[in-house]
Amino acid sequence: MKKWIVGAASAVCLAGAAHAFDLGSAIKIGSDMVKTATLSDSDVKQLASESRKTLDKQNKIAPASSAYSKRLARITKGMKNEEGMNLNFKVYLTKDINAFAMADGTVRVYSGLMDKMTDDEVRYVIGHEIGHVKLGHTRKAMQLAYGTTAVRNAAAASGNGSLTALSSSELGNFAEKLVNAQFSQSRKVMPMRTQLNS
Repeated sequence: MKKWIVGAASAVCLAGAAHAFDLGSAIKIGSDMVKTATLSDSDVKQLASESRKTLDKQNKIAPASSAYSKRLARITKGMKNEEGMNLNFKVYLTKDINAFAMADGTVRVYSGLMDKMTDDEVRYVIGHEIGHVKLGHTRKAMQLAYGTTAVRNAAAASGNGSLTALSSSELGNFAEKLVNAQFSQSRKVMPMRTQLNS
């Protein structure tokens, strides 16, 4: 994957070599490429902590006295630490069907998922999400995001009008989402939607 990102960024830069190239943009692109290659576990935990704070502010969290929080506490009893990662469980009150875990131990379960699943199924999903973190998928996803952003920024800064327009367009957004979705799909045994719709 790193070879693909470096190759794509190089191709975009070479394609724009005959055109004016913005030095400030080139430095930002280089910085994103370095982050792609050097993102540490500590960086990932710090980014996760910042993301948790933002997401917790953006979502309505079930109070400890709610039926959802009590049920989640019962489901996760004894799951306070996973190989040195202190786990922090909360429920987001939303009809969305989702759950996620992050490298700082954050685990969030959506009430919509809890409405559709048994305790054992919710426990499985939580374990699955924690497994992504433990296997380094979070870091790989962040590396891909930095790399994809660097390639798009390189295209935008290349001085080539066609590449700039493409990278800034809805098609550029779609292509970035497609790359990210393909990475996500490659890590799943069975997508959650398939499990829920069957």
